[in-house]
Amino acid sequence: MQIFHNPNYNFVKYRWHALVVSWVLILAGLVMIWTTGIPLGVEFSGGTQVVLQFDQQRPSIDQVRTALDKHFPGGGQNVVVQTYGTEVQREILVRVPHTGKESGTELTRTADEIQAAVRAGGLGAFKVAGTEVVGPVVGQELASKGTWAFLLSLFFILLYLWFRFELSFAVGATVATLHDILITMALLMFFRYEMSLNIIAALLTMTGYSTNDTIVIFDRVRENLRGMRRDNIKDIVNVAVNQTLNRTIITGGTALLSVIALYFFGGEVLRGFAFTMIVGIITGTYSSVFIAAAIVTFWRHGKGGARIVAASAAMPAAQRPTTTARQRKGSRNGARAS
Repeated sequence: MQIFHNPNYNFVKYRWHALVVSWVLILAGLVMIWTTGIPLGVEFSGGTQVVLQFDQQRPSIDQVRTALDKHFPGGGQNVVVQTYGTEVQREILVRVPHTGKESGTELTRTADEIQAAVRAGGLGAFKVAGTEVVGPVVGQELASKGTWAFLLSLFFILLYLWFRFELSFAVGATVATLHDILITMALLMFFRYEMSLNIIAALLTMTGYSTNDTIVIFDRVRENLRGMRRDNIKDIVNVAVNQTLNRTIITGGTALLSVIALYFFGGEVLRGFAFTMIVGIITGTYSSVFIAAAIVTFWRHGKGGARIVAASAAMPAAQRPTTTARQRKGSRNGARAS
């Protein structure tokens, strides 16, 4: 399937514009994290979360909060009450930041007290649609493991790409992955999604997706470095991005359609995961084209020309792929445009 026929876009020309847009988004996200903090789900903050599904009409948030103020031990202060799911589902989520003792029946005591308080408020019959109880020790352990999982994944990505390609490619892919994580975190903060295990899983998934997309482009850059040894590194990268453009758009587009469907039809539990994946796929594709490739051009710009020629000239002639006339024409056009 061909969406673009003989594409010859000058992506490298806009690398500075892309970097400015990315930095604006990242800085805005960091400022928001600094001022408001990261909203943590019950998995990381610890606490008790109960989802109540009412048989008839869903009560208002104020009614539930009033019932908790009157009947919940210690009052309803610091209790989070919010609607959950659609109006048809008639669900209310109640979360308190503490639990009972992390053992035996004491673990569910707070959940039972929430139900008793809402029932005492006379808000109608309901059933418990879901309960999560996480003690502070478990929450801290999950947060620590999630952080280490992310850092180790970046470290092994760096090692793998350094081994398979070279350091400039490894640094480009790692910075692009960090860029994707920061952009996604910024948008999660703008829309006030809570950091949960689902979102951590989505962040790790998009890390792999973004790296795979970057590797496809880098692989083509490496091939072109051998065949286009007399061309500028910016032209070589441009040709590589254009050569993989159809594959990038088709792969990213189909994955994006899948997670959009998951966002709208996957239910409240999967909405944060789907949102993270939507942002991750878009930023992963964008960073592969504009960020990772741009870093390779920066890295090689000062010392790359002679180094590329020398490396290519040292290769056996049989291993040098020939450059097509169309590639050279595209490269020359790209150079004039930049």
